[in-house]
Amino acid sequence: MTNKPAVNRSPSQLQTKIQHRQARVGIIGLGYVGLPLALLFSEQKFTVTGFDIDRRKVETLACGESYIYRISPEEIRAAQAQGFSATSDYARLTEMDAVIICVPTPLNQYHEPDLSFITDTTHAIAPHLQPSQLIVLESTTYPGTTEEVMLPILERENKNGLKAARGASSGEKEFFVAFSPEREDPGNTTVARRDIPKVVGGVNPQASELAGALYGSIFHRTVPVSSPAAAEMTKLLENIYRCVNIALVNELKLLCLRMGLDIWEVIAAASTKPFGFHPFYPGPGLGGHCIPVDPFYLSWKAKEFDFRTRFIELAGEINTNMPYHVLASIGAALNRQKKSVNGARVLVLGVAYKKDIDDLRESPALTIIELLQHEGAQVSFHDPYFPFIGKGRKYDLQMKRTELEKLGQYDCVVIVTDHSDYDYQKIVREAQLVVDTRNATKGIDSPKVVRC
Repeated sequence: MTNKPAVNRSPSQLQTKIQHRQARVGIIGLGYVGLPLALLFSEQKFTVTGFDIDRRKVETLACGESYIYRISPEEIRAAQAQGFSATSDYARLTEMDAVIICVPTPLNQYHEPDLSFITDTTHAIAPHLQPSQLIVLESTTYPGTTEEVMLPILERENKNGLKAARGASSGEKEFFVAFSPEREDPGNTTVARRDIPKVVGGVNPQASELAGALYGSIFHRTVPVSSPAAAEMTKLLENIYRCVNIALVNELKLLCLRMGLDIWEVIAAASTKPFGFHPFYPGPGLGGHCIPVDPFYLSWKAKEFDFRTRFIELAGEINTNMPYHVLASIGAALNRQKKSVNGARVLVLGVAYKKDIDDLRESPALTIIELLQHEGAQVSFHDPYFPFIGKGRKYDLQMKRTELEKLGQYDCVVIVTDHSDYDYQKIVREAQLVVDTRNATKGIDSPKVVRC
């Protein structure tokens, strides 16, 4: 197959193609952000091509199947009927009018930003860059990444001598760059994706206008900001706000446990105030790609400006320590049963980072399992969404799911993720000891239950 550059791609023609749903959209990274975005564009009659280096994903999609629980095969096949396809051939980027990057941005072992997915993707895009193409980064990152990291690679490595449009310019030898942070909330069924406003910041006004038009065709509202850096900071603020408030309630939970108070009762009572309070809830630690990661991205960047984000760092420290609190609570609960963690049979219920989703990213359950194993416990797990836990960036557990049978054989059952599928009355009735990190056993009065 010969890959031909898209024709009629001047800025004004691109705008027209977007308005008439004729623009060809390429989405790089078909994970929890990229695949739902591809489906949104397909629903609005755009021709979408997904790009991913994971051939398993490409082959699964080619068969009309899905690898994300909340996305059905029927949705994939409906998108295919609109022209959606997936490929690992980056040469096909020349055919795209707009390219949206949705790749991971994790932390390295030193809790520093790992931009390798962004830089590798940018190196892959650059040789295929075309005049007047729109390139949008969605991956969560520190302010400055789009203009300081991605843009220079695109300008330096493209084969056509193209430059990013800046200021009021929009010449023939230019391309357009913007940042628009993803706002995916896995498991949220109360807010439709298209109802979540889309923040957009372009390198120049025309880039903002084009990106706004593209996203405005699938989202009900777009929110323009002055620059990519402002859009990048917006995303960090959203998640750091949650991180800090979760750290607050986690710390108050620890205090309430010592004082003999129920933090959940306190939060419920405070939530009755119709102004000035928004409820956040404690747990065994933070999970997901954004909230556990974003504070470290900003703290790292702040050092460049000789600034220490002490408040944010403290919140990160509190949340990072929560799995260790769970371990201590399990140890204390077993001790009261005249047992030790070493040699104990422990069943972990739920490994997803939050209820009713199939997402393991940064899940505190993984840390809790590793801590228990390090202390000599014989650990099993159950999660309705995961038949097996293999190897990830920070773990290599190689564990097969155990079935929920004979709960009494375990010295302790630990509720880490409060999936709706679980019958908590039955679990408490059959288990010897239950350590509840999520208040899943609320209303169940039993001496077997230890809430932590």
